[in-house]
Amino acid sequence: MAKRIIISGGGTGGHIFPAIAIAHAVKRLAPDTQFLFVGANGRMEMDKVPAAGYEIVGLDIRGIDRKSIWKNLTLPFKLYKSISKARQIVRDFKPDVAVGVGGYASGPLLHTAAQMGIPCLIQEQNSYAGVTNKRLGKKVNKICVAFDGMERFFPKEKILFTGNPIRRESVEIYNKRFEAAELLSLSPHRKTVLLTGGSLGARTLNECMLAGLDKLVNAEAQVIWQCGAYYYDELNRVVADRYKDQVKLTAFLHRMDLAYAAADIIIARAGAGTIAELCVVGKPAILVPSPNVAEDHQTKNALALVTKNAALMVSDAEAPQKLIDTALNLLNDRKQGAILEANIKQLAILDADEVIAREVLKLAGEHHTKK
Repeated sequence: MAKRIIISGGGTGGHIFPAIAIAHAVKRLAPDTQFLFVGANGRMEMDKVPAAGYEIVGLDIRGIDRKSIWKNLTLPFKLYKSISKARQIVRDFKPDVAVGVGGYASGPLLHTAAQMGIPCLIQEQNSYAGVTNKRLGKKVNKICVAFDGMERFFPKEKILFTGNPIRRESVEIYNKRFEAAELLSLSPHRKTVLLTGGSLGARTLNECMLAGLDKLVNAEAQVIWQCGAYYYDELNRVVADRYKDQVKLTAFLHRMDLAYAAADIIIARAGAGTIAELCVVGKPAILVPSPNVAEDHQTKNALALVTKNAALMVSDAEAPQKLIDTALNLLNDRKQGAILEANIKQLAILDADEVIAREVLKLAGEHHTKK
């Protein structure tokens, strides 16, 4: 009989892409598996998950609003309503296992599933566990992690080191540099900087790049610049004519593999999913952790690489003064580039999705036989 799996979480690409990667891997191993995703209404998973071919239902849940205390007054009611709906979802779908990948919907769903005796697994992407996952860690059966030292947050006997699932199609870059240059209308012979601010874009990175474009262009470098939809129109007015030969500005990179293939160095935020991809891509990287995340976990993610001499880090506060000069120095320092490249490749994990998928199916199988 087919296994039934609920996967819950989302909010950002960093949570959604691993969730979809795990589902794809389970499907490869057990094609008749039935899935139901649970997300938060109004968040990007409600579009991205159906686009990947899976059914999703939404909970009316959101996080704490740090800017407006008044907006938080409804949170207890939303939480109660979400837990009630989660209970109904679990009753109706009758899953063999529930998987949480982080994000607002993950807490109510896994809390409820665990209470109802459903085996649960958490996939913790970051090097610093958030409040929800720390609480859930006591109730779930297995915790898949991507960084060392996670026994600080979770019971040691439940931890499985798997690495983070990656979008495999995004990191298949072998022999694609010339194809990438052609499709992106760039020169395959010029030194190339890729700047990516993630699916939503990153204000600091965009401001630094805008201020530093002349320096990069004068140094004969070219730029692939993924700025996010929110910033695109404003930046395009400045960049379109003046820099059109050496700057490829885009709101979103649909072919991440080509951007990675064309790049000599990469500037990025330090989300766990981005780091997992950078390790497989194996190019010199400069990480600028976002300051707008819980427990400053992106700085901790970045330091996990920096301490192994596998990447450089520039803080968000220092980026306006240092980022472009650091990029130019790295472009011109072949020795340092080669060291960073060799060290980051050592940290690559390609099959995290399948390792996690096997664990999910194992828990599902154990529950299935008890029913």
